[in-house]
Amino acid sequence: MCSIMGFCSRSAAFDAFKKGFDKTISRGPDDSRIVNTGDGFLGFHRLAIMGLTPSGMQPFKLGKSYVVCNGEIYGFEKLKQYLSKKYTFESDSDCEILLPLYKEYGTEMFSMLDAEFACIIYDGEAKEYIAARDPIGIRPLYYGYDKDGAIIFASEAKNLVELTDKIMPFPPGHYYKGGQFVCYCDIAKVDAVCHDDLETVCRNIHDKLVAGVEKRLVADAKVGFLLSGGLDSSLVCAIAAKKSKEPIKTFAIGMSEDAIDLKYAKQVAEYIGSEHKEVFMTPDEVLESLETVIQLLGTYDITTIRASMGMYLVCKAIHEQTDIRVLLTGEISDELFGYKYTDFAPDAAAFQKESQKRIRELHMYDVLRADRCISVNSLEARVPFGDIDFVKYVMSTDPELKLNKYGKGKYLLRHAFEEGDYLPEEILWREKAAFSDAVGHSMVDYLKEYAEGTYSDEEFESLCMKYAYARPFTKESLLYREIFERYYPGQAEMVVDFWMPNKEWEGCDVNDPSARVLSNYGDSGK
Repeated sequence: MCSIMGFCSRSAAFDAFKKGFDKTISRGPDDSRIVNTGDGFLGFHRLAIMGLTPSGMQPFKLGKSYVVCNGEIYGFEKLKQYLSKKYTFESDSDCEILLPLYKEYGTEMFSMLDAEFACIIYDGEAKEYIAARDPIGIRPLYYGYDKDGAIIFASEAKNLVELTDKIMPFPPGHYYKGGQFVCYCDIAKVDAVCHDDLETVCRNIHDKLVAGVEKRLVADAKVGFLLSGGLDSSLVCAIAAKKSKEPIKTFAIGMSEDAIDLKYAKQVAEYIGSEHKEVFMTPDEVLESLETVIQLLGTYDITTIRASMGMYLVCKAIHEQTDIRVLLTGEISDELFGYKYTDFAPDAAAFQKESQKRIRELHMYDVLRADRCISVNSLEARVPFGDIDFVKYVMSTDPELKLNKYGKGKYLLRHAFEEGDYLPEEILWREKAAFSDAVGHSMVDYLKEYAEGTYSDEEFESLCMKYAYARPFTKESLLYREIFERYYPGQAEMVVDFWMPNKEWEGCDVNDPSARVLSNYGDSGK
């Protein structure tokens, strides 16, 4: 990961900019640089992943223009080869192509990128700023306005806390130019439903996911893998193991007494021949890390916080004990193929609508979790299930095929990898357990118990009434909100709502986000 920031005003104060920007130095601990464009500041904290030499340091400059980008641009070599006929390149960095691309294509360039990215461009000729974010929002970007109406962009909300009254996430798939946010790609929108038959769909899912993993293995820094033992991360690891000449390095975390997934992660690791490390966490570590995790996340959402506890601690261990810089993860599969609660979808149209909603909001939840837990430990997240070509295909697939009519959730994904000896059969067809539950049911129970002991019933009722937006509805959600407000006062609208099952569906009107409370959870926790 890297950190970027832009204060788009020539009256911006350098000291205030630097103070805000330095809050995310852990995203890019290798080098830092701030430039004065003449119309404001651009800042870059570097985590060197591609083009490790000093020549890959940003901001990049072309003529009077500058760019800072936190991103990975896949297949950039072909674009660079084409642009080299006209432009000279100084580094091996993928992001150096952005200014030449902008010179040639303007804002049309953003729809040309196969990338996870957030960038800020200063057009020195037009004397204006342009910013953009990838279609899913895998790379973070936030914005706000100062008291004079100048816009400020930054990788994380914490950069902006003292610089603006209202912080909002930059909308994924959009670019900003001339005071307007323009959508260049709504990745959840389906222009034409794909009516391929089941076997064709599964073959395409296989090939596109394999391609998505393969391109994310390319890095000049060392690569590792988070392996929960669930279907999604196990598939990513299995594909990578087949594509790698050396054994891959996998990492799993759990509570020592009841981590559902540790045994499955170990089974997968042995099957694919990875170098596997287990990390154990204690109840004390969970509670001691809670405030830190909420501060680094910038959210009060229950699901996101619960699932971040294990992810933060395993990434902390990876940072402290290894020289790995890049981590591949299994996020985004649930929103594409369905989760335990989507089994309750009344029909295919409802399933598709829910999937579209979740994909458009992912940047505030699972994607945010992966980014913050990984980047705060000076690592970079790569998300194969978020591959643009893969997501577009799965979203366009006839939702009738994605409904759970097979007696097993995510049937398409499982069937796609049935052949090829990717995983043991009991892993490939195992019921899903929620990540926060899978690292240990007791972890969630400890958090709930701690919250119950923090407030009396009277205090709970009284304190909840302070909040008109996203009002807490359990003592646990109140605890998280109170901690959130200490660090991001009055910024609750950064998150659209609580990540909960669709309460409009029969069987989903529950008061806890864990799939454990659903009637169809069954053997998921075993």
